[in-house]
Amino acid sequence: MVKLKRNLLSVALVSAMTLSATSAYAQSTEETAEQTAQPASEDAVELDRITVTGIRAGIEGAISVKRDSTSIVEAISAEDIGKLPDVSIAESIARLPGLAAQRVAGRAQVISVRGLSPDFATTTLNGRELVSTGDNRSVEFDQYPSELVNGVTVYKTPDAGLVGQGLSGTIDMKTVRPLSFGESAAAVSVRGQRNSLGSAANSDATGHRFNMSYIDQFADNTIGLALGYSYSETPIQENQVGLYEPWQSLGDGWRPGVPAGTYYSDGIKALRRTGDTKRDGVMATVQYRPSNAWTSTLDMFHSNATQIDTANQFEVHLGGYNGGYTPGLNVAGATINDNNTFTGGTASGVYPLVRGMYNKREDEINAVGWNNEFNVGQAKIVADVSWSKAERDELNLENNTQLLPAPQLDSVTLDYSGNGFPQVTPGLDYSNPDTLFLTGTIYGSGYGKTPKVRDELKSFKLAASLPAPAALGWFSDIDFGLNYADREKSKRQPEGSINLGAQGSTTIAADLQYDPVDLGFAGVGFIPSWNVPGAVGRYMTFEPNENAPFLVAKAWTVLEKISTGYLKANIDTDLGTVRMRGNIGFQIQHTDQSSQANSFDTTKPAGSQIQPVGSGKTYTDVLPSLNLAFMLTEDQTLRVALAKQVARARVDQLRASTEIGVETATGKPGASGGNPQLDPWRANAFDISYEKYFGDKAYVAAAYFYKDLRNYIYTQTIDGYDFSDFAASYVPPNTCTTPAGPNQPCPAALTTGTFTAPQNGKGGHLQGLELTASLPLDLFADALEGFGIVASASFTDSNIKIRDPESSSSVGGGDISLPGLSDRVYNLTAYYERNGFEARVSQRRRSDYIGEIGNFAGNRTLRYVVGENITDAQVSYAFGDGTSLAGLSLLLQVSNLTNEAYQTYAGTKDRPLEHIEWGRTYLVGLNYRF
Repeated sequence: MVKLKRNLLSVALVSAMTLSATSAYAQSTEETAEQTAQPASEDAVELDRITVTGIRAGIEGAISVKRDSTSIVEAISAEDIGKLPDVSIAESIARLPGLAAQRVAGRAQVISVRGLSPDFATTTLNGRELVSTGDNRSVEFDQYPSELVNGVTVYKTPDAGLVGQGLSGTIDMKTVRPLSFGESAAAVSVRGQRNSLGSAANSDATGHRFNMSYIDQFADNTIGLALGYSYSETPIQENQVGLYEPWQSLGDGWRPGVPAGTYYSDGIKALRRTGDTKRDGVMATVQYRPSNAWTSTLDMFHSNATQIDTANQFEVHLGGYNGGYTPGLNVAGATINDNNTFTGGTASGVYPLVRGMYNKREDEINAVGWNNEFNVGQAKIVADVSWSKAERDELNLENNTQLLPAPQLDSVTLDYSGNGFPQVTPGLDYSNPDTLFLTGTIYGSGYGKTPKVRDELKSFKLAASLPAPAALGWFSDIDFGLNYADREKSKRQPEGSINLGAQGSTTIAADLQYDPVDLGFAGVGFIPSWNVPGAVGRYMTFEPNENAPFLVAKAWTVLEKISTGYLKANIDTDLGTVRMRGNIGFQIQHTDQSSQANSFDTTKPAGSQIQPVGSGKTYTDVLPSLNLAFMLTEDQTLRVALAKQVARARVDQLRASTEIGVETATGKPGASGGNPQLDPWRANAFDISYEKYFGDKAYVAAAYFYKDLRNYIYTQTIDGYDFSDFAASYVPPNTCTTPAGPNQPCPAALTTGTFTAPQNGKGGHLQGLELTASLPLDLFADALEGFGIVASASFTDSNIKIRDPESSSSVGGGDISLPGLSDRVYNLTAYYERNGFEARVSQRRRSDYIGEIGNFAGNRTLRYVVGENITDAQVSYAFGDGTSLAGLSLLLQVSNLTNEAYQTYAGTKDRPLEHIEWGRTYLVGLNYRF
């Protein structure tokens, strides 16, 4: 648990701020009362009409959402039409208390809520669950332009009417409602940007963004229209050094010059990645309200993104797999630290390669929702139908070059002892493309993949709300409804070797060469860069397939049909002088999950060896929930919540596909795969929150949560598994061709062996403390008018430990904490806003955690990630009314101001894996509101 002294200090600070602000606000309130008691002139009345704009408008809108909710929520609100406070919607969400972002390609992409993996949260758009272009459920937020989102509400506690709720939280992104906006408006924004790492290869370091928004009402405010368009072209510039995993303890004599028992990595790579991401986003909402009896709302959203990047890489293998040149391998001048870890030396007898890697990824998301709301007497009836689909298509290519005509072994000097990039300095020159040949000495000449993901979700909801009978006393109205969701997600991954053509080993022609890239940050110097798909097309052959015995298991489809019924009673009553609001109710959720995949049956004749496999299960959960908000004196609120929650298993864990093989020496079969018969994660949750508000201007809050996870899903290896009942209905024959010794024939395949797959297991608890303050500083002194802070601190702890056999080597082995869990998360925004001028500095900080990333095979792997401290800054000026430039604002933004690196390691920080820098991004632009 977090140290008690630190928690008490934090609580004391919040209490002090509360008392001080309460005193100042009370005085201000008394003065206001005295002023309003005096006769007011017409001019005085006009002076009281204050229009709040900019960051204050966004903060006050978010405070209103939080204060008015009956659940414990966090919120962000747009400062104006088409203007959220951050460049990325993920960065805005990550600044909320108890939330944290993981960066991918330099951008905040996936969100952890309350210390749990992104898989535990559900993301919705206008209350409808979203599909994902990723392999699982977690939404990649960089697909959603911030300019098209009007606000975000994060429900930390569910209520019975919240369909599609997550276990850690539910993130609901909202687009604008034109009939609620109250006026016609239009806005245009243009920004140019530049990455501090500069241009490289054939890629520029500059990019730009453009967006426009339009809201209007027609036909005497019976028809409303909202339109938004966003385009961005963002440069990709990345410097990276990575070491092979796993770090392992060396056996005696394995590498001359390195003592036995030393932890050592088998290789190191340094690369420069360049490219860009182009994204188009479109939002449209049409509302029709001919009378108070009927409101019809049609929402449409479209996002299309294309990312193309090339990584040019210097790579050296330090282990036995060195193209057959191991006999000359040794290490001179090895340095070993106190943790028995290799930190430097000169490795000789190695044969480095220069690799080109190309990735093209196209993502498309389409979502349509149609909501109809009917008022029949005192009853309200809602019918909602929605459809969404996400598609991802990728092309991954790599080709390898090495020094020829004769193999030229090198000596490389290694230094892993610094705090920056690990260093690898070769002895030979790798800058001349005329001496580097496409060849296949170590890793083959190349490899390629063409992953495809399809995710489609259809849902229908019918709900009603009725006034509660007077006999029920506390209850104001009763809500009930039904929701049906049908989801199908599939993945295909054809892949294969990229082989040299008839010409054999060859250099890459000058017309395919780009400018060389500088890997001086890693000690390498310049290396060539080239058009990878051009080289594949001219010199190589690539025929990806998914039907080879070792590839069929990479294709799968998962189907889910979820029927949800709910009943909720809303509470609005007085307990003496205390008003009590909230709700009590339950959901009944019935899930029918299944998966289909293929297996390769070698016992079948050619042409029929690919056999379908499938499995699934159904289960039903009853999910009660209670939310109570006690409205105390002096604008204080005490909230209490109880709930039973579930989160469905990751989609890739539910796959029916399985890879199976036989150890040739023993005949023992082994398999790994998914498990379509998994139960969901289940938890009982308790929340309590104290909040003190100062109108809509400010608040301070302290919240505690406790989740009792009744089970957890672990990847487990079962030894002695009976393969006679295996889903593929066979165990392949032993491929052994050489006996182990005289009179020792190759053993036949056994019927029992090891099976590695996700399984339900024992759970544990998760608890946390969240402290928040949103304070304009003029609450304390008039001289501080315009200044303010928004700050939060979250402390989270869990006794759940997991060990994932598929990736434990990546994180040092043994038991590890929950993926996504940082025990400390801090967020701070300091701002100044007055007379059109606005400046802000925002920082989000999280402690070390275990992240989930995709590996070369396209599977998720776990890695320790060094905690990050990301700082962004913005300065802007808005021209006021009455000037010729009224409506225009100019801005300058800097993202990742300190160029914070992304670092991973293997168990201890002196065993690095990745060190990546994406640079800082400068943006300059203008907004114009009509």
